[in-house]
Formats: sequence, structure tokens, C-alpha cells
Amino acid sequence: MSKSLPNTSEGKVIRNQITKAGTSVGANYREANRARSKADFKNRIAICESEASETQYWLEVIVETEWSSWDQVKSEYEEWDCLLFLRLLGRSN
Repeated sequence: MSKSLPNTSEGKVIRNQITKAGTSVGANYREANRARSKADFKNRIAICESEASETQYWLEVIVETEWSSWDQVKSEYEEWDCLLFLRLLGRSN
């Protein structure tokens, strides 16, 4: 997705933000699985949730600026929705 953004200063900012937020989820999830305490685990998972939500925000911005259509970002957006939903399920247990 980020490679398809325009090479303008705005496009570069959003490319950087969506790449950082999207890759942060995986890195923090990996760290959560190596947590030293329950509190550390919960904190890392909360960071994953926040970064997943931020990634969705940037996808929305990409659609609003008409750099991509909803049809082009829909599957990625829904993947992040799935992760956020799983997080909500985990909270109820």
C-alpha cells in the first residue's frame, strides 16, 4: 500500500506513518509474547491495539485524499478490524 502513495511531501509523511504503525503491531506483539509479567504483556497488547487503530486512520486518510479507493484498501482495513475485534474479545475474558 505505501509504495502506491504519491511521492509528494504529504505522501511521504503518510507513507512513513502507515509503515511505522503497521510494523509496530508485529514488533509489539512479538515482545508481548516475551513479556516478563502480566502487566508488561497487557501493555504491549494495548500498544498493538493503538497502532492497529492508527493504521486504520491512515488508510482512511488515503481514501479521503483520493490516493486510493475504498475498494483498494478495504481488505487491509478489515484485517485491522479483525485484530481490534480479537483484542476486545480478550478484554471480556
